Amino acid sequence: MRILITGGAGFIGSHLCDAYLAQGHGVIAVDNLLTGSARNIEHLRGHAGFEFRQQDVTTPLNVDGPLEAVLHFASPASPSLTAPTSYMQLPIETLRVGSLGTFNALDLAKAKGARLLMASTSEVYGDPLEHPQKETYWGHVDSIGPRSVYDEAKRFSEALTMAYHRKHGVATRIVRIFNTYGPRMQLDDGRVVPNFVGQALRGQPLTVYGDGSQTRSFCYVADLVEGLQKLLASDEPTPVNLGNPREVTIREFAEVINGLTGNQGGIVVMPASRTQGDPQRRQPDISKAKRVLGWEPRTPLEAGLRRTIEYFRGVIA
Repeated sequence: MRILITGGAGFIGSHLCDAYLAQGHGVIAVDNLLTGSARNIEHLRGHAGFEFRQQDVTTPLNVDGPLEAVLHFASPASPSLTAPTSYMQLPIETLRVGSLGTFNALDLAKAKGARLLMASTSEVYGDPLEHPQKETYWGHVDSIGPRSVYDEAKRFSEALTMAYHRKHGVATRIVRIFNTYGPRMQLDDGRVVPNFVGQALRGQPLTVYGDGSQTRSFCYVADLVEGLQKLLASDEPTPVNLGNPREVTIREFAEVINGLTGNQGGIVVMPASRTQGDPQRRQPDISKAKRVLGWEPRTPLEAGLRRTIEYFRGVIA
């Protein structure tokens, strides 16, 4: 296949580039490098099957020749209140890529007769009242809250994707991605994994907001990429959760990080108000992914974290 990946220099996008190139496919990575990094794809420069285009996907996407698939992964994704590349700091850009960027990706897929895989998020469930979250759950979202620029951009993207599927017959796929971690995350992006690992490698106490009882479910990036490839190849047009159903509290997670890094800095507790709008519980129901895709994550949390910690050691060094 010949595949175009928006956000191809990002965390997940760059791993998708690797996976498809390793299988012999051609890949066009499109990224404006606002939140992605050229470092993530530097090892692919000169690869015969790889092309990189520095472009904002809110402008029309033009590709000569055939194209079999479009994977739309362009978007800021960090909820940090302070990180310069977070959607809190880039609210208009986030809404533009979720609206105009999705239009352009869908228009390209429609013109080429290509499949389109749209990257949505567990954030569409908001601060969920249902636990764990199934794809049939409509969510508990504050449409004007501090995180709404990301939540609503992705909810609009889902609606637009289904409209193109129903109106124009585009072969669309939608993935709702739960917390994913691994090499190539940005150290300063404000998400819990790089935050904790960065603090631990510097010998600092890990910052936990509130009492640390809020939960997350962490999926290693290689497992996610396998699920994404299975979803693109499937015939399932409606959303599919991909994530790891193992639920851990943030405090437990901090203790695991300290243990794996040998950090003696401990944990410091900060007021929960710093994480306004932060969901209290997040855990995917992946029964649909198991049934439709034959997929479930295989990497144990500790094993994935060891690989991630080694990556960040190199970044900090």
